[in-house]
Amino acid sequence: MKTLIVHAHPEPKSLNSSLKDLAVSTLEAAGHEVRVSDLYAMDWKAVVDAADYGPAASSPLSVALDSGRAFNAGTLTPDVLAEQEKLLWADTVVFQFPLWWYGMPAILKGWVDRVFTYRFAYGVGEHSDTKYGERFGEGTLAGRRALLSVTVGGPESHYSARGINGPIDDLLFPIHHGILYYPGIEVLPPFVLHGVDRMTDVEYAPVAEAWQRRLLTLESTEPIAFRRQNFGDYEIPSLHLKEGLEPAGRTGFGLHVRG
Repeated sequence: MKTLIVHAHPEPKSLNSSLKDLAVSTLEAAGHEVRVSDLYAMDWKAVVDAADYGPAASSPLSVALDSGRAFNAGTLTPDVLAEQEKLLWADTVVFQFPLWWYGMPAILKGWVDRVFTYRFAYGVGEHSDTKYGERFGEGTLAGRRALLSVTVGGPESHYSARGINGPIDDLLFPIHHGILYYPGIEVLPPFVLHGVDRMTDVEYAPVAEAWQRRLLTLESTEPIAFRRQNFGDYEIPSLHLKEGLEPAGRTGFGLHVRG
């Protein structure tokens, strides 16, 4: 298995960095190939601008169309091209990051904004009366798997169905479904650590063991059963879920998960 780890934490001695290092050593010991994109160590540029697209950039700038033209012309900046190549190389992508303000750190969102360009991660496939592009289960990155490894400062009860922050699955849905599943990546259930701001060295040992167990089951774990866009569950072109397919009592994001 070939695994890309995308890591986003500014402190090399942080819990996130320890989990990243443990992932590398665990997977390599199991015979897997591993590459790491340590965004802070790379001094990753987190903002999209015209410089990303070179001579393909228009004025006024159109991020989607300009990124697509640059992708097709091969004129995206070398750092973006390198990350796209890593994604195409990988069988599995592990994202290691802390949950900050209910989402991913800005540097990681900037990685997505710049690397998931038009014609690479979206805007691909047939657009017609019967098919609305290759996305949500299809696309450039189909056949790959992804796992979010997320650390959370608050206790688990705060992120439950009745918790004040809302269910953790709902908070991660925009990443799972809107960023990863959109270009075709199958998404595994996340590895979430709560209360990490108060975690002791003694408490880290069982966490490390649990993390190693998850890593060694990346190939066998069943992905979240998101509905595929073009396989009969949605009306085209409205992309509304067809009547009668909603599980009893389920609403919101949960409608888009089968079963």
